[in-house]
Amino acid sequence: MRDHTKLRAFTLADEVALLIYKFTSSFPREEQFGLTSQMRRAAVSIPSNIVEGCGRQSEADFLRFLDIAYGSLREVEYQASLALRLGFADETPELKTKLTETSKVLAALIRSIRKS
Repeated sequence: MRDHTKLRAFTLADEVALLIYKFTSSFPREEQFGLTSQMRRAAVSIPSNIVEGCGRQSEADFLRFLDIAYGSLREVEYQASLALRLGFADETPELKTKLTETSKVLAALIRSIRKS
């Protein structure tokens, strides 16, 4: 089993989850069970799937959970873009930068495992 705390992808994903909670805190009240909830679930799914994958024995299982985490990350990227276009929040350079960095690091990890 792997130690998720040693993975840069996990650290970044955890930071994204925290930033998404802050980002969605200003959303309209009527979005509490809509986009707010959806974004938070997807954001928490990213580090959660990395952790779960690290707990699996096989490389194939680990890779499957990393793929799921990457899909959730892309979902959050779209949802953040939608929220901005709907005027639910102001653009935060920190969130955009963190999403981009997390995407690159997670994609590189996935590529690295597929090559081995």
